[in-house]
Amino acid sequence: MTHITSMLETYPKDLGNVDRQKLADLIAACFECAQTCTACADACLSEDMVAELTKCIRTNLDCSDICATTGNILSRHTGYDANITRAVLEACAVACKACGDECDRHAGMHRHCRVCAEACRRCENACRELLASLGRGASD
Repeated sequence: MTHITSMLETYPKDLGNVDRQKLADLIAACFECAQTCTACADACLSEDMVAELTKCIRTNLDCSDICATTGNILSRHTGYDANITRAVLEACAVACKACGDECDRHAGMHRHCRVCAEACRRCENACRELLASLGRGASD
């Protein structure tokens, strides 16, 4: 059991119909992806061909910020608004796809980009899975 799961289980109110395991997996994937993207951007800055990695670095940093924000928002449950949750999940999935695609372009030459692309794909998939399980309701 992770601290994320423990915190979800100890939340004093009902979390509604959200799949707690999917939520916990997504929160973990968001924070892991944020860290991995930050580390990949830093590794790109250390490469000899750094000028050719400008877009990758920018995409890494944008994805990192969006993933960290998504993880934080999904960790809060008081005053929950399903519309905000859906919007942030979609934004996170889009950022992860863009970053994963960009890192894939460099993965053959830079192992850190391969690792980052994998983390982005995992987070993107977790976002899409939770989005699919939320349905179409209004604010809860």
